[in-house]
Amino acid sequence: MGSAGWYNNIFFRDAAEREGLVAKNFIGDAFSSTLRAQVADYIRNEFGGSLDLVVYNLATGVCPHPETGEMIRSAIKTVGEPLTGSTVNPETDTLEDTTPDAASDQEIADTVKVMGGEDWQDWINFLRLEGVLAQGCRTVAYSYIGSRETYRIYHEGTLGRAKKHLHETANNLEAQLSPSGGRVHVAVCKALVTKASVFIPAFAPYMLTLFKVMKKKIHEGCIEQMQRMFSSRIYNAEASVVTDKNRLSRMDDWELRENVQAELKPLLEKVSPENFAALGDYEGYKSEFLNLNGIGLEGISYQAEIDLGILSELKP
Repeated sequence: MGSAGWYNNIFFRDAAEREGLVAKNFIGDAFSSTLRAQVADYIRNEFGGSLDLVVYNLATGVCPHPETGEMIRSAIKTVGEPLTGSTVNPETDTLEDTTPDAASDQEIADTVKVMGGEDWQDWINFLRLEGVLAQGCRTVAYSYIGSRETYRIYHEGTLGRAKKHLHETANNLEAQLSPSGGRVHVAVCKALVTKASVFIPAFAPYMLTLFKVMKKKIHEGCIEQMQRMFSSRIYNAEASVVTDKNRLSRMDDWELRENVQAELKPLLEKVSPENFAALGDYEGYKSEFLNLNGIGLEGISYQAEIDLGILSELKP
């Protein structure tokens, strides 16, 4: 009757409206010109005419070729040599070895096409030409770099190639928007449990041990991190965006603290199929993953009768 995300959209909109705010959901292909036109029309006619902030965060493994319609698929692989690592299976509560192949040149190019900055550029160009970006509009996209412990599978792999393209896109967009006072940035986030991150090969042991350490020191979830970013980095009292020398907003600063990484490394080296749940925060990791999909939430009776007629009438 609908995914967890479907109902998240419905009830987020309801919550916003109860607060006197406006929330609008569009269900469609985010890569399509048809959907872009619908969004621009809505902004122009029903959303005050312009936007002062655009957050770009599109998680997908596939996109259609703009001319042929052929589906282009990303590949989460290493570049150069294969890597053997461990991945958590939350269905069986086990840690299993996996060896993803090294990516071909075509797979690298396809991953950059799907997960790089091209679509972000296309969206901003379209909205700008439609005249629905306000003077001084800001736009931000999300990225990840991570610790050296994960460089082989992420920063130096196909994902890293796509993120490098995203960072370069930010510089191109900055040159286009800055004459009208616009600003363009990439937020480099910490490792978090998302519907995408749990499927990165050989990444789970790092996340398990990271959460174990950070929850003793200084931890934050997805919502808390975005609140910190907007309040302290983008819309702060000084009215100046806080970035590193590459114009990246480093929200991974807590993750990369020396005392966090120093405590994490020896734990990570000891992780095995027999001890991963004890050495890492597997309970918290699995709980967050299940909650994202509407499972295991406190205060919900999963045995209660539901009215399919009422559910079918709910619209995002």
